[in-house]
Amino acid sequence: MKRILSTTTIATSAILATLVGGSVVAATTVSQSSDEQALAPARTPASRSIEQKVDVLLAKMTTKEKLEQVQLLSDGQINDAEAKNGVGGVFSLTDPAQINHYQHVAVDDSRLHIPILFAYDTIHGYRTIFPVPLGTASSFDPDVAKSDATIGARESATVGLKQIYSPMVDVSHEPRWGRIVEGAGEDPYLGSVMGAARVKGAQGDSYSDRDKVVSSVKHYVAYGQPEGGRDYNTTDMSEARLRNMYLPPFKAAIDAGADTVMCSFNSLNGVPGCANKYTETQILKKQWGFDGFVESDYTAVSETRACPPRTPDEGPCGHGTAADGPQAGANALMAGTDSEMVSTNIRDYGQQLLQQHRITMSRLDDAVRRILRVKYRAGLFAHPYVNQAKATDPASFLTADDRKAARKAAGESMVLLKNSSSTLPLDKSKKTAVIGPLGDSKHDMLGPWWGRGQDSDAVSLYDGIKAVDPSATYTPGCTMSHAEPPEAATADDCSTTTGFADAVAAAQSADQIVLALGETREMSAEAEARSTIDLPGKQQELLDAVKQAVPDKPIAVVLFNGRPLTLSKVDETAPAILEAWFPGVEAGNAVADVVFGDVNPSGKLPVTFPRTLGQVPIYYNHEPTGRPCDATQKYNSRYRDLNSCDPLYEFGYGLSYTTFSVSDFSIDQSRIGPDGKVHATMTVTNTGSRAGTDVAQLYLHDPVASISQPVRRLRGFERVTLDPGQSRTIHFTVDRTDFGFYDNRGKFVVEPGTIELYAGDSSKASLRQTFTVTR
Repeated sequence: MKRILSTTTIATSAILATLVGGSVVAATTVSQSSDEQALAPARTPASRSIEQKVDVLLAKMTTKEKLEQVQLLSDGQINDAEAKNGVGGVFSLTDPAQINHYQHVAVDDSRLHIPILFAYDTIHGYRTIFPVPLGTASSFDPDVAKSDATIGARESATVGLKQIYSPMVDVSHEPRWGRIVEGAGEDPYLGSVMGAARVKGAQGDSYSDRDKVVSSVKHYVAYGQPEGGRDYNTTDMSEARLRNMYLPPFKAAIDAGADTVMCSFNSLNGVPGCANKYTETQILKKQWGFDGFVESDYTAVSETRACPPRTPDEGPCGHGTAADGPQAGANALMAGTDSEMVSTNIRDYGQQLLQQHRITMSRLDDAVRRILRVKYRAGLFAHPYVNQAKATDPASFLTADDRKAARKAAGESMVLLKNSSSTLPLDKSKKTAVIGPLGDSKHDMLGPWWGRGQDSDAVSLYDGIKAVDPSATYTPGCTMSHAEPPEAATADDCSTTTGFADAVAAAQSADQIVLALGETREMSAEAEARSTIDLPGKQQELLDAVKQAVPDKPIAVVLFNGRPLTLSKVDETAPAILEAWFPGVEAGNAVADVVFGDVNPSGKLPVTFPRTLGQVPIYYNHEPTGRPCDATQKYNSRYRDLNSCDPLYEFGYGLSYTTFSVSDFSIDQSRIGPDGKVHATMTVTNTGSRAGTDVAQLYLHDPVASISQPVRRLRGFERVTLDPGQSRTIHFTVDRTDFGFYDNRGKFVVEPGTIELYAGDSSKASLRQTFTVTR
């Protein structure tokens, strides 16, 4: 594990095995037959001593106490009475004194002394905020994700939290969806690697350790592909697409040791995620052997109810698969949901549902057993309380080493999209003008889901630039609002040109210009879908005005955003574009590292950037069609008003301040059996004049199959750091977990025929080799 995690070598059939402790886990290991079960590593066997303790405790519990254990309350719902009654969990409470208080009430005053599991949304940091997960995925470096989760877990555990709602592993092809920022983008393989790394960072060898927490993988499942890109919306897809595209990152996270899972808001093929017996029980618990617990998302159980007729106090509703609260609770519990968040249908109606035989005691016992098992594994019974001295010591958080790790992560996560005439790096000896609404914002640098990070912790872009160039100036040009919906719809988001004259003057008085453009952090994350994904307001006009005023000066656009944007006009105007995402607490320093050349950018896009919104959804791993896009012909899969079939920037794309070539692609076998392996090699050479890092990428295509297969599927990657003129040979291995796939019966199949492999450093990889799988 250490070799690959430290060098970020990602060998196709070995990477996930490395992350989960030595067994082979690839992106397609959901199984039904005994043969397929062999593809997946067995989860760690249950501890006999823990199971015995759970048995003893469960035998003592009354039905009411069992129903309390399956209840998960928010920080606004918990009180002494709830704690004394034996509530199972509490989320979003982060005050260590209050956590200790309620834990003492639960342990000292409840009949059975069962501790509470406290949880929080530590998504990309608790106090030390790392780049948003979509940015981290751009690093193609699992060490970055692991470091983020390790530090976030330590800081979370310090205040008394023992569960984090992370990683989010939803694959998404939908840039309009605000929550795309929380995941690893559009590829299930990359998502699997990053998800597994986050679990290992958060949990370590044992999440009972005082600086570790248990991970909750979310949102189960297919939440990332909502209709119209609108949050909470429905998803509908084939069995094959579900298993090949959306389930793999969940499987990888579970195999890495994640012991809790959050079921999703959306319905899948008409069945709500938190009432879906097929996904929760059949796949997760039976096929994958998951013995942890599933908690619902916020009021997701209540939201399965039909809305009319109802009274105002009945709470959320919508999906219409349950007539009322009792049915919602019964459906959720019997489907496999073990813990209900915020809404209280299972707890409130449990006694009634048991009497009516609408739920079973065995299923309720199973849910409670899973929750208690996790609490024992977390060490809560042995160490339930917070060390308040440590929890209130500023030295416990945001240390110098933590900042160093966050700065390194941010630097690796940035993607150089364009660099005409070597505009970047800028000259440290020349005067720099920082222009743009995000140029001196600390607030936005933390991005959405900023944990307990504080604006004052962050380094703004201007601060970072000025630390290198003391003569640097800042002019906003226009301002961006941080209003939340519905006020945001009428907010002033760079809607006037009033400040453009000052911006032009600043550009004219400087030698080089950095334009800080993009979205505010409020424009990304949950409930932040956008109907357009252009630069908000008049930011393009600001860029145009500066470019027109100083056409011959170096101009670099630095983008802060949580989703792919349509940047065709920016690409036409700006000589250089650096995608920085929301880089976290060390944002300004990390951007300065890159734009002044102390760090050579090495990020690659984890998600496709469309030319225009009309191309959405557009993603590299799409299925082929009988009439593929050809912009020069009529009767094919094209747009009449777009003269290109390609995105603006493809998956896996990213430039450097040096250049690389990939050559000498070869494989060791041309024919293998269905259980055989092929070893592939490629050579990466630094053909430029400075040291840099490239990401070698291996893709696979099955051109003839019983079910049409994606035109490309990422099956391996490796970060390669090289001096000028230096070369390195990279090795990958592919096997049945790579060229096999799931059919629409949910069966994993390996079919005979030709398999194509492609090597390069983006999804447009052109070097090709083929081999044949025999019967």
